[in-house]
Amino acid sequence: MASCHHWPVEDDDPLDEQGALDFWRFPKAFSAKRHTEKIEAFKTVAQTWRMKERMKTVSVALVLCLNVGVDPPDVVKISPCARLQCWIDPLLYNDPASPNNQKAVEAIGANLQRQYERWQPRARYKLSLDPTIDEVKKLCISLRRNAKDERVLFHYNGHGVPKPTQNGEIWVFNKNFTQYIPLSICDLQAWMGMPSIYVFDCSNAGMIVNFLKSNLLPLPYNDIENAEIPVMIGNSADETSNIDADTSNNCIQLAACAADQMLPMNPELPADLFTSCLTTPIKVALQWYVQQKTSKLVIGVTHEQADKLPGQLNDRRTMLGELNWIFTAITDTIAWNTLPRELFQKLFRQDLLVASLFRNFLLAERIMRSYNCTPVSMPKLPPTFQHPMWQAWDLALESCLSQLPKIIDDPNSFRHSTFFAEQLTAFQVWLACGSDKRSPPEQLPIVLQVLLSQVHRQRALELLGRFLDLGPWAVNLALSVGIFPYVLKLLQSSARELRPLLVFIWAKLLAVDSSCQADLVKDNGHKYFLSVLSDQYMPAEHQMMAVFVLTMIVNNYPTGQEVALQGNLIALCLEHLGDQNSLLKQWLALCLGKVWTNYDAARWCGVRNSAHEKLYPLLFDPIPEVRAASVFALGSFINNSTERDEQINNIDHGIATKLLSVLNDGSAIVRKELVVALSGLVMQFETQFAAVALQFSEDEIAREYHTVTGTTGVFSSPHELALFRGGGMKRSSSTRCLKGLLSPVGFTADAFEQTPGGSFKRIASSSSVVGSLIGGYSNVYSNVWKALQLLANDAVSSVTEPAKKLIGFVKQKVMPPLGGAARSSAIMRQRKGSAPPPVAPGSAPSSPSNRPGSFMPSKAVAMTTENADTSRPTTLKLDHSSTMPRLLNNLQHMQPRRLTSESISEKNDEILSRQLSLSTDFFLWSCRYFTESMMWRLEELDPEGPIAQERDYRYTRAARAVRLAVEERKKIKISRLDDLVCINRNIGVPSFLRLLFKL
Repeated sequence: MASCHHWPVEDDDPLDEQGALDFWRFPKAFSAKRHTEKIEAFKTVAQTWRMKERMKTVSVALVLCLNVGVDPPDVVKISPCARLQCWIDPLLYNDPASPNNQKAVEAIGANLQRQYERWQPRARYKLSLDPTIDEVKKLCISLRRNAKDERVLFHYNGHGVPKPTQNGEIWVFNKNFTQYIPLSICDLQAWMGMPSIYVFDCSNAGMIVNFLKSNLLPLPYNDIENAEIPVMIGNSADETSNIDADTSNNCIQLAACAADQMLPMNPELPADLFTSCLTTPIKVALQWYVQQKTSKLVIGVTHEQADKLPGQLNDRRTMLGELNWIFTAITDTIAWNTLPRELFQKLFRQDLLVASLFRNFLLAERIMRSYNCTPVSMPKLPPTFQHPMWQAWDLALESCLSQLPKIIDDPNSFRHSTFFAEQLTAFQVWLACGSDKRSPPEQLPIVLQVLLSQVHRQRALELLGRFLDLGPWAVNLALSVGIFPYVLKLLQSSARELRPLLVFIWAKLLAVDSSCQADLVKDNGHKYFLSVLSDQYMPAEHQMMAVFVLTMIVNNYPTGQEVALQGNLIALCLEHLGDQNSLLKQWLALCLGKVWTNYDAARWCGVRNSAHEKLYPLLFDPIPEVRAASVFALGSFINNSTERDEQINNIDHGIATKLLSVLNDGSAIVRKELVVALSGLVMQFETQFAAVALQFSEDEIAREYHTVTGTTGVFSSPHELALFRGGGMKRSSSTRCLKGLLSPVGFTADAFEQTPGGSFKRIASSSSVVGSLIGGYSNVYSNVWKALQLLANDAVSSVTEPAKKLIGFVKQKVMPPLGGAARSSAIMRQRKGSAPPPVAPGSAPSSPSNRPGSFMPSKAVAMTTENADTSRPTTLKLDHSSTMPRLLNNLQHMQPRRLTSESISEKNDEILSRQLSLSTDFFLWSCRYFTESMMWRLEELDPEGPIAQERDYRYTRAARAVRLAVEERKKIKISRLDDLVCINRNIGVPSFLRLLFKL
C-alpha cells in the first residue's frame, strides 16, 4: 500500500497536484477476490465438443449404370444435351467393336475414383460398371465385411437407367443388357449395413430419400449375408417414429434433386453436375462463375482458361491450393453459423470424407438451385445458398481469375489473396465490442483455418487468445468449432514468438476442460510447457501459465504425473520458488502438491531435492494465496507415503512442526488449508493421536471433577473415581495400563495413591501413556492436537467445521460414551449417597468392556482394602491380566468403538469405520483465475466507462472528507489538539448510580 500523504494545513487548497495523484493511486481495501467471492470450485458445464467416437470411411462402392449410347425409356433428352461424365465425353470413346462402349465406361469409372481419392486417399475403392443385382450384392457385402464397424460409401450414378420408383427401387441391368432390373433400397441397405453414406445422382433422386425416411431399417448387425429383410413398406407414422435414432444418424444420404425434379441438361454443364460438385468443387465453381457473366473484374475469361488454373489442391502456396483453402474456410463458416452444434460436429468433424462431401454439397445446392434443381439430404440441412459468405467466395474467385492471364504467361506474378487478412480484421472488429450477449463471431472457423498459415498465424493466435479471454462460453465455442487439433499440432512448432500465445491459449482450454490432459500427454505436448518453464528469458507471467498447464496435466492423472516426473518437473519448480511474482509462486506450490499426491516416486524425488525445506519460506509470504498454496503442498507431502520408516516419520514430524507456525495466520484460507494438511498427519499417525486424545481426555476429566466437587487435586473415594471416569461404569485406568503393557518391566507403578485423608489423587503426568506409546515425538502430537483444538474454536466457520470433524473422528475412537453432564450427575449422586440407576433386566451393562473394539479394559478397578491401615496411604490396584492384550491390540489396529450399546445403529458403525477425508476448494478456486478475463478490458481503459466513473466517485468522496477535516483543523486557534478545555469536579455520587445500588 502506498504511504499516507500528509495533507498541507496552511495552503488554501488542501489537495495539491502531487497529493491528489498519490491519493488517486491508493488501492481499494478488501477488493481482492478472496474477500469478494466464496472459495469454491468453478461450476463447469458438460462438454459436448469432443466426439464420442471417431469414424472414417474406409470402403467406397462406385456403381455406374450408364449404358452409354442408349437413353433410358422414361427420359427424353434435348439436343444438344449435357454429355460429360466425370469431365469425360463418352462419344470420344465410341468403338463399334466394344459392346456398350465399355472403354468409355471404364475411363469414366477410373476418373471418378481418382476424384474421390483426392478427399480420402486411404479408402478402399471398388468399381461396379453397369452391374447386375448379384454383382451389387457381392460388392456391398464384401466391403461391409472388410470395413467392420467403419463407414461404407455407396455412390450410384443412374443416368443410363429409368428413374427410381415410388416403392423404393433403383435400376440395374441383367447380364445381357436386355432388361432393366429393379433393386430394392431395403435390400441394398441390408447388404451395406451401418454406418453408411449413400450418394444418388439421378433424376427424381429425392424419392429414394423420402422412401428411406419412412422405411429405414434398424440394422444393428454387420452379418449382412444372413440378414432377413423385413417388409417395411406402408409403415404407420407411429412405427416410423419408433425407429432408433442411432440408425438414422448412421445412414447419411445425399441426393441430386427432389422427388419431382429432373437433372439439368444444359450442354455447357456436365451431365453428372451433382457428382462433379461433390468431387471437383473448385473446377465446377470456376466454370459456373464464368457462365454467369456477372463479374466486374473478370472480362473475357473463357472456360478453357479457367481449366488452366495453375497449382495443386493440397499446396496452399499455389493459386488452386489457396482457392481450395478459402473454399474450405467459407463452407465451414456457413455450416457452423447455420447448423446446430451437434449436427455440425457429426457432419463436419467426425469423418474426413463425409466432411468434404458436405462442404461440397453446400456448393452443389447453390449451383443446382440456379437451374431449378434442389439437392436434398438426410439429415436435412437448412437452405444456405443465399448466405452472405458466398459473396466473399465470389470476390475470391474474381481476384484469382483477374490474375489468370498474367499467371499463364508468368507463374511468378501470382499475388496471394487478401481474404484471410480481411476476415481477421472483421474478427478484430467483433472483439472490440463482443460479449456473451451477442451472437458468436461468424469468422471463428476462418480464424482456425488461418492457423495453418505461417504468414497470418501469429495475428490469428493473438485474436484467438483475446476471444478465449472473454470467458468459458468463448472457450466452449472455440472447442465446438474444432480448435483443439489445430492448437495441439502447433505445439510441435519451435517458434519462440508463439510460445506466450500458445501457453495462454492452452491455459484457457485446460481451465474449462481438464480432459485435454490425456491428449497432451499422448502427443508429448507436456514437453512444450516444460521447455517454457525452463526458459530463463520467458516472462514470469507466461511461466506461471505454463506451470498451470503442467499442474492440470498431473491433476488426478497418474500417467501425467509419471511423464512430468520424467521431465524433471519437481526440480524446475523448485528453481523458480524464489521468484518475485506471487502468482508464479502460488502455482509452483500447487503444482508440487499435485505432482506428488498419491505418488511415492515423486515424493521421494522431492525428499532428495529438499522440496519441503524449500517450501518453508513461502509459509511467511505476504500474499495469503501463496501461503495457502505452500500449506497445500506440504500437506499433500505428508499425506502420501504408503510405507513408513524412521526417515519418513522424521520428515513428516518436522513438516508438521513447521506448519504450526501458520496457526495464527490472519487469512482464513490459510488456516483452513492447515486443518486439511494436519488431517493427513492424523491419518498417518492415527494410533498416536488416539493416545494423545486419551491423555487430554484424562486431564479434562480431572478438571471437570474438580469443578463439580469443588476439591483440588483429589478424589474422595476409589468408587467415586471409577464412577466419574466411566460415567457410572467400572473401568480401569487405561493410561496406566498402557504404560504397564508397553514398559519392558511390566506394570509396576500405581495410577492413583491414597492421601492420608483417605482421598485419592492422581500421579504426575510424567507417567502418562503418551510417552511410552509414541516415543520421543510426544511434543509433536500434543502440539498438533492443541493446534486442532484452537482451530476448532476459530472465528470462521469454514475453519471450525473441518477441525471439529477431525477432532471428533479421533475422539470417537477413544472417548467414553458418557458425556460430561451425565458424569457430573453421577458424581453428585455418589456424594449424596444415592446408588446409581439400576440396569434393566436382560440388558448388557453400558461398560466399554462389553463392546467390541473398545479401548477400555473389561474389569473394574480392584481395591485391596482388606487389612489396610488407615494411617497408611493405600493404593488403587488395577487388574489388567486379562484385559491389556486386547487393549493393546485395539490401539494398534485402531478399530472403531461403539458409542452406546443399543442406540447406535449398524449404519453409524459403518460411518465410524471409514477414513476421514477432508479437502478444500482452494485449488479449484485458484483455477478460476484462468476462466476469467486476464487482459485489460476496453471498459477498464475507457475514461467515460462505468469503472472510471466509480473510481472518480470514490476519489471525490474521499477528497471531500479530507477537505472538511482540514477546514475543521484550521478553525482551531491553538496548535495543540490535546489541551485541557475544562475540569468538572463533583464529589457527589451520581443519581443514576444511587438508583442502581438501591436495586
